[in-house]
Amino acid sequence: MTHLLRAEGVTLGYDQTPIIENLDLAIVPGAITVIVGANASGKSTLLKGLSRLITPDAGQVTLDGRNITALPGKKVATVVGLLPQQPVAPEGITVADLVGRGRYPHQGWFRQWSSTDDEIVAAAMAATNTDELAARRLEDLSGGQRQRVWIAMALAQDPEILLLDEPTTFLDVTHQIEVLDLLLERNRERGTTVVMVLHDLNLAARYADHLVVMCAGRIVANGTPAETLTAEIVRHAFDLEARIVPDPVCGAPMVVPIGRFHGRVLI
Repeated sequence: MTHLLRAEGVTLGYDQTPIIENLDLAIVPGAITVIVGANASGKSTLLKGLSRLITPDAGQVTLDGRNITALPGKKVATVVGLLPQQPVAPEGITVADLVGRGRYPHQGWFRQWSSTDDEIVAAAMAATNTDELAARRLEDLSGGQRQRVWIAMALAQDPEILLLDEPTTFLDVTHQIEVLDLLLERNRERGTTVVMVLHDLNLAARYADHLVVMCAGRIVANGTPAETLTAEIVRHAFDLEARIVPDPVCGAPMVVPIGRFHGRVLI
């Protein structure tokens, strides 16, 4: 089944202070959507609203046409998975136990833990190269290792819509590419809808089918990377002068910042 996730005229914020006002966005099912924007542009707030982590002050987020806040939490969790920017785990929890928690939404009175769950958890850990960390406590790991464990938990949840807020945080370049390739593979082979916030515009352009550019709580561009990553939009959304050239690897637009010292020799 293809699930439809939409924001319809939503206003989102904290302590009665709106960050996003009257925003509309339809997530393209079965595609990779990447949300980009400068700091404090509303990217993470939008992702929290889409996952029902925060409730809109106005408007609604709908899943298959129904207000997501009116749906049972466990039902939503079997369809929509979220990796927040700063996830929190119980003190002393091991890697294997944390990744296993991704299977909790699929348990119930008539559906208990099975060998299938074991296989899904093992596959998620193998895919993120965290299987050798299974017995270690999360707090004993490096930032990059912890991030890969959290991604493994999100994969173990096996949602049909996967929301990730800066999944490449704390990862070196090699592991960034490995994680993004893994998400691309999951999307192409299983049709998982992926929505993620990224800071690196060039990685965003390389991996996105659809790019959403935010500025000051508004969507200023929404479309393919070629349509949205123009010099004018980059200047407006990021206050950055840049040239847009083809990525030599895949042909996607690549942002080359000009910078204040372009053309000068620094000694």
